[in-house]
Amino acid sequence: MFDVADPRGSLTSLTVATPKGQAAAADYVEFFKFPPADTSAAARTWLARGQNFVLAYTEAEAGATLGRDAQVDEYMVLLPDRASRVEISTPAEKVVVNGQSVVFVPPGKSMIEVQQGGRFIRVFSHPATELAAQCSNAASYAQRHPNVAPLEPWPDPPGGFRVRPYSLDVPADPSRFGRIFRGTTMMVNWSPPRQGPRDTTKMSPHAHADFEQCSLVIAGEFVHHLRWPWTTTLAEWREDEHVHVGSPSIAIIPPPTIHTSQALGSGENLLIDIFCPPRVDFSEKPGWVLNAADYPLPKERT
Repeated sequence: MFDVADPRGSLTSLTVATPKGQAAAADYVEFFKFPPADTSAAARTWLARGQNFVLAYTEAEAGATLGRDAQVDEYMVLLPDRASRVEISTPAEKVVVNGQSVVFVPPGKSMIEVQQGGRFIRVFSHPATELAAQCSNAASYAQRHPNVAPLEPWPDPPGGFRVRPYSLDVPADPSRFGRIFRGTTMMVNWSPPRQGPRDTTKMSPHAHADFEQCSLVIAGEFVHHLRWPWTTTLAEWREDEHVHVGSPSIAIIPPPTIHTSQALGSGENLLIDIFCPPRVDFSEKPGWVLNAADYPLPKERT
């Protein structure tokens, strides 16, 4: 259910499905409320996860390094702070990336060297098991959630993997929803910041049939409103939730939960949505995925 001005109103895929057994609970993680999983002289990193991914939230100063020795697949880096800058190196190249960017980093060995400090968010697929085990909410995924479709990587980019940075400085377009980028394993929708509280006459309750949504809050405060569909078994029903979170935080919203998020802060409120694997419905909308030429759709969708 969307306001008439919301481009998502043209999507046909947002329906409420019947859960396979009891639908999973949502997860809410406010990073500063527990100790970081990793601390060095120049960086602090908090870890949390969904079923198909691990998110690493790092605050780092110049000189910090964030490395992967044998990453099994592509991963994503978000640089929200305009003044930040990193150099990302692999055995094949070195690429300097400024803040306000989304970057996809190839499998294998890579190193991120922080040249100008700030916040850095890395998102890995669940085969990064050594990171998944350290997540503050790891217990929530001790058993697989039955309504979440498994991660199946999308086709390799034409010309092979490499460091692929994308600037968020793109012109606004009212026919397009947010600023969407995808790789082979995940997708990010980085909407512009919202100034002040959300208009409560223009909420957007909707559901996803078989994929999680990770809503990452990096500025301001929000209430996540969730409602679980009923099944024929009363004992499987869950109460509605209206959970107030600050920043930085994530909410993992399981399918097929009806959900919408309400900005509350008087200043800037910024929520970034992450999906693993990429969303087909967003990908099939012409012009919505800004780097679609670099990452083809699966063959059955072309």
